[in-house]
Amino acid sequence: MRKILNVKEAIRIAKKLRSKNKTIVLAGGFFDILHLGHIKFLEKAKKYGDYLFLLLEDDKKAKEEKGEKRPINLQKDRAKILSTLQSVDYIAMLNNMTNNDCYDKIITQIAPNIIAATNPDPYINHKERQAKLVQGKVVYVIRRIRNYSTTKLSKQISKKI
Repeated sequence: MRKILNVKEAIRIAKKLRSKNKTIVLAGGFFDILHLGHIKFLEKAKKYGDYLFLLLEDDKKAKEEKGEKRPINLQKDRAKILSTLQSVDYIAMLNNMTNNDCYDKIITQIAPNIIAATNPDPYINHKERQAKLVQGKVVYVIRRIRNYSTTKLSKQISKKI
Protein backbone atom coordinates (compact mmCIF):
# COMPACT_ATOMS: atom_id res chain seq x y z
CA MET A 1 0.00 0.00 0.00
CA ARG A 2 1.39 3.36 -1.03
CA LYS A 3 1.02 5.87 1.79
CA ILE A 4 2.32 9.10 0.23
CA LEU A 5 -0.31 10.60 -2.07
CA ASN A 6 -1.22 13.78 -3.84
CA VAL A 7 -4.46 15.41 -2.73
CA LYS A 8 -6.54 13.95 -5.59
CA GLU A 9 -5.40 10.43 -4.75
CA ALA A 10 -6.18 10.96 -1.06
CA ILE A 11 -9.69 12.19 -1.91
CA ARG A 12 -10.29 9.17 -4.17
CA ILE A 13 -9.15 6.71 -1.48
CA ALA A 14 -11.18 8.46 1.24
CA LYS A 15 -14.30 8.26 -0.93
CA LYS A 16 -13.76 4.53 -1.43
CA LEU A 17 -13.25 3.99 2.31
CA ARG A 18 -16.37 5.99 3.20
CA SER A 19 -18.39 3.82 0.80
CA LYS A 20 -17.27 0.86 2.93
CA ASN A 21 -18.38 2.66 6.13
CA LYS A 22 -14.83 3.06 7.39
CA THR A 23 -14.11 5.77 9.96
CA ILE A 24 -11.63 8.38 8.71
CA VAL A 25 -9.56 10.45 11.11
CA LEU A 26 -7.80 13.52 9.74
CA ALA A 27 -4.77 15.27 11.19
CA GLY A 28 -2.53 17.90 9.72
CA GLY A 29 0.64 19.78 10.28
CA PHE A 30 4.28 20.30 9.41
CA PHE A 31 5.91 17.46 11.38
CA ASP A 32 9.28 19.04 10.63
CA ILE A 33 11.51 17.32 13.18
CA LEU A 34 9.53 14.29 14.27
CA HIS A 35 9.49 14.03 18.06
CA LEU A 36 7.72 12.13 20.84
CA GLY A 37 4.84 14.62 20.96
CA HIS A 38 4.09 13.95 17.27
CA ILE A 39 4.29 10.18 17.75
CA LYS A 40 1.90 10.19 20.72
CA PHE A 41 -0.52 12.51 18.90
CA LEU A 42 -0.62 10.29 15.80
CA GLU A 43 -0.94 7.06 17.78
CA LYS A 44 -3.85 8.45 19.83
CA ALA A 45 -5.52 9.94 16.74
CA LYS A 46 -5.41 6.57 14.97
CA LYS A 47 -7.35 4.96 17.83
CA TYR A 48 -10.41 7.04 16.92
CA GLY A 49 -10.91 5.46 13.53
CA ASP A 50 -10.07 2.86 10.94
CA TYR A 51 -7.80 5.09 8.84
CA LEU A 52 -5.61 8.06 9.71
CA PHE A 53 -5.02 10.58 6.94
CA LEU A 54 -2.40 13.31 7.36
CA LEU A 55 -2.45 16.60 5.50
CA LEU A 56 1.25 17.47 5.28
CA GLU A 57 2.03 21.15 4.78
CA ASP A 58 4.47 22.16 2.06
CA ASP A 59 7.85 23.84 2.49
CA LYS A 60 6.64 27.29 1.46
CA LYS A 61 3.95 27.27 4.16
CA ALA A 62 6.49 26.07 6.74
CA LYS A 63 8.76 29.00 5.91
CA GLU A 64 5.84 31.46 6.09
CA GLU A 65 4.51 30.20 9.43
CA LYS A 66 7.62 28.96 11.21
CA GLY A 67 10.32 31.30 9.95
CA GLU A 68 13.01 31.77 7.33
CA LYS A 69 15.16 28.86 8.54
CA ARG A 70 12.34 26.36 8.27
CA PRO A 71 11.55 23.74 7.33
CA ILE A 72 14.56 21.77 8.49
CA ASN A 73 13.38 18.74 6.50
CA LEU A 74 11.83 19.04 3.04
CA GLN A 75 8.21 17.98 2.63
CA LYS A 76 9.14 14.86 0.65
CA ASP A 77 11.55 13.81 3.42
CA ARG A 78 9.00 14.52 6.16
CA ALA A 79 6.48 12.41 4.25
CA LYS A 80 8.92 9.52 3.92
CA ILE A 81 9.68 9.61 7.65
CA LEU A 82 5.97 9.78 8.58
CA SER A 83 5.17 6.93 6.20
CA THR A 84 7.23 4.58 8.38
CA LEU A 85 4.80 5.02 11.29
CA GLN A 86 2.22 2.26 11.74
CA SER A 87 -0.35 4.76 12.98
CA VAL A 88 -0.32 6.72 9.71
CA ASP A 89 -2.28 5.20 6.84
CA TYR A 90 -2.12 7.97 4.22
CA ILE A 91 -0.23 11.23 3.78
CA ALA A 92 -1.65 13.86 1.44
CA MET A 93 1.04 16.24 0.20
CA LEU A 94 -0.42 19.74 0.39
CA ASN A 95 0.72 22.32 -2.13
CA ASN A 96 0.18 26.07 -2.20
CA MET A 97 -2.53 26.30 0.46
CA THR A 98 -3.11 30.05 0.46
CA ASN A 99 -6.32 30.44 2.49
CA ASN A 100 -9.04 28.66 4.46
CA ASP A 101 -11.05 28.00 1.30
CA CYS A 102 -8.23 25.77 0.01
CA TYR A 103 -8.36 23.67 3.18
CA ASP A 104 -12.17 23.63 3.23
CA LYS A 105 -12.27 22.28 -0.32
CA ILE A 106 -9.98 19.37 0.53
CA ILE A 107 -11.68 18.61 3.84
CA THR A 108 -15.17 18.58 2.33
CA GLN A 109 -13.95 16.05 -0.24
CA ILE A 110 -12.06 13.81 2.20
CA ALA A 111 -15.02 14.21 4.60
CA PRO A 112 -13.38 12.84 7.73
CA ASN A 113 -15.53 11.58 10.56
CA ILE A 114 -13.03 13.00 13.03
CA ILE A 115 -10.55 15.85 12.91
CA ALA A 116 -7.80 15.25 15.46
CA ALA A 117 -6.58 18.13 17.61
CA THR A 118 -4.20 18.77 20.47
CA ASN A 119 -5.32 20.66 23.54
CA PRO A 120 -4.73 23.55 23.24
CA ASP A 121 -4.82 23.82 19.45
CA PRO A 122 -4.09 27.18 17.78
CA TYR A 123 -6.34 26.24 14.83
CA ILE A 124 -9.29 24.90 16.82
CA ASN A 125 -11.80 27.41 15.44
CA HIS A 126 -10.96 26.40 11.87
CA LYS A 127 -11.08 22.70 12.73
CA GLU A 128 -14.48 23.01 14.42
CA ARG A 129 -15.86 24.95 11.46
CA GLN A 130 -14.48 22.36 9.03
CA ALA A 131 -15.88 19.46 11.05
CA LYS A 132 -19.34 21.05 10.80
CA LEU A 133 -18.96 21.27 7.01
CA VAL A 134 -18.76 17.47 6.83
CA GLN A 135 -20.96 16.56 9.81
CA GLY A 136 -17.85 15.32 11.59
CA LYS A 137 -16.42 16.22 14.94
CA VAL A 138 -13.20 17.51 16.43
CA VAL A 139 -11.62 15.29 19.04
CA TYR A 140 -8.88 16.44 21.39
CA VAL A 141 -6.73 13.33 21.24
CA ILE A 142 -3.91 14.56 23.47
CA ARG A 143 -2.82 17.50 25.59
CA ARG A 144 0.04 19.41 24.01
CA ILE A 145 3.23 18.12 25.57
CA ARG A 146 5.06 21.22 26.73
CA ASN A 147 8.62 19.93 26.41
CA TYR A 148 8.20 18.66 22.86
CA SER A 149 8.14 21.06 19.94
CA THR A 150 10.10 21.26 16.72
CA THR A 151 10.80 24.95 17.35
CA LYS A 152 12.20 24.17 20.79
CA LEU A 153 14.27 21.27 19.44
CA SER A 154 15.75 23.35 16.62
CA LYS A 155 16.74 26.09 19.09
CA GLN A 156 18.38 23.53 21.37
CA ILE A 157 20.30 22.05 18.45
CA SER A 158 21.46 25.52 17.36
CA LYS A 159 22.80 26.23 20.85
CA LYS A 160 24.76 22.97 20.91
CA ILE A 161 26.38 23.44 17.51
